[in-house]
Amino acid sequence: MIVTEKLIDFNYLEKEIFRESNKLGCETLKKILQDYDRELMKSRDRKKYRHKGHHKTVVKTIMGEAEYSRAVYEVNNEDGTKSYVYLLDEAMGIKGSGFMSGLLSAQIAEAVCAGTYRRAAQSISEMTGQRISHQAAWNVTQRLGAEVEKQEERLAALADQNEGTGQLETKILFEEKDGIWLHLQGKSRKQYGKSHEMKVAIAYDGAEQIGKKRYRLTNKVACANFESAGKFHKRKEGVIANAYNVDEIETRIVNGDGANWIKNGIDDTAHFQLDTFHRNKAIVRAAPDENARKTMFKLLYSKEIDDLLSYIDALANSVEDEDQEKKLRELHTYFTNNRDGLISYKRRGLNLPEPPEGKEYRSTGAMESNIFTIIGNRMKGGRACWSVDGGNNLARLLTLKHTGKLHTTLNAIANWTLPEKYAEEVTMTSSKSSKYDGNGYEPHRTGAFPVTPEYKFLRDLGKFESVLA
Repeated sequence: MIVTEKLIDFNYLEKEIFRESNKLGCETLKKILQDYDRELMKSRDRKKYRHKGHHKTVVKTIMGEAEYSRAVYEVNNEDGTKSYVYLLDEAMGIKGSGFMSGLLSAQIAEAVCAGTYRRAAQSISEMTGQRISHQAAWNVTQRLGAEVEKQEERLAALADQNEGTGQLETKILFEEKDGIWLHLQGKSRKQYGKSHEMKVAIAYDGAEQIGKKRYRLTNKVACANFESAGKFHKRKEGVIANAYNVDEIETRIVNGDGANWIKNGIDDTAHFQLDTFHRNKAIVRAAPDENARKTMFKLLYSKEIDDLLSYIDALANSVEDEDQEKKLRELHTYFTNNRDGLISYKRRGLNLPEPPEGKEYRSTGAMESNIFTIIGNRMKGGRACWSVDGGNNLARLLTLKHTGKLHTTLNAIANWTLPEKYAEEVTMTSSKSSKYDGNGYEPHRTGAFPVTPEYKFLRDLGKFESVLA
């Protein structure tokens, strides 16, 4: 094989085509927006809207920055004052200038949930036509998180008035709660100390089998925040009422480590269960020897709670080691405060409804895994520090991502609209798409390369030849 000296690196070629495609996309978007703006100008109420020229703005998209001009109009208000509006912005449902598309915002949010702000910025810059800094990634996270906060506050207010809009129906709802301590920085550190507990809650209506020994929680919702117990309870109820028809819920199983904030809001319809991991860990940590450990577990599993507490108290009075005595007294207090939750809900003889077909009511205890998956994996470790507001904003996106609701929520927040005809102008239907000749074979066809200077690199490809000797 004889190959000419002029060779082109495929990676370079791919990047150049990608760059030029993005440039063409931005030009197309510019034309569509300005065409729409002209239509609005022609159809406007001329008596109400007085044309005052054009102003430039830019929209940041996954293709890059598309700069365009739109008309500004003067409006005489009833109070005698004047205001200026952009009919294009109003028609699309956007405000301000220099804005970012919802699709790009969603891509940034997805990247931020997976890694640091700096890594997210690098990923977006490499995989799209838009270059952003880590500060821009942080700014987007704060803006989106603040919008989700408003939404959660509205949901909490609706739930408080028993006006939730959830459609899922279940007779039994499982709730699990836990906290995770995160390092703080700046003003938050001065206010709360070096670290502060972020509260996390999940709710689900059962589990489905997805493997031989693997199960997945069904219809899971989640929320996380640094706030107080009372406010967090309302937030959690708002998230639940947005997904579930709470009027149909007859029983709630609440699982947690026994912290006071976890029991906040528990009423007669709820059964609290002390998380088995924390319960068993407390016994292992406090028992002075193997025999004592076995005795405690035997009394626990036989439901002899009074005897268990008496045994722990007697053991604390008999040991000579002060540290051991302290651990046993802490265990006694811990179990006394959570006496009603020591026995798992499945062994209490509760009259629970049968689970729907394909669903199971399994033992609770998924919270430790969810704490890591939702929050810990992204926000803890690696010397990460957070402000309270910044941590809350990221946590809101993380809970949405890990319950499969991130893109749906963000689309609702940043949903810009255009007339359908503009989509038809840039979308190739199946009837217009190219067809193959024969059985999957595409023959060579001649065609002209673009002649504009911007596409010189494509014309140069025609000069690269390979000849078989």
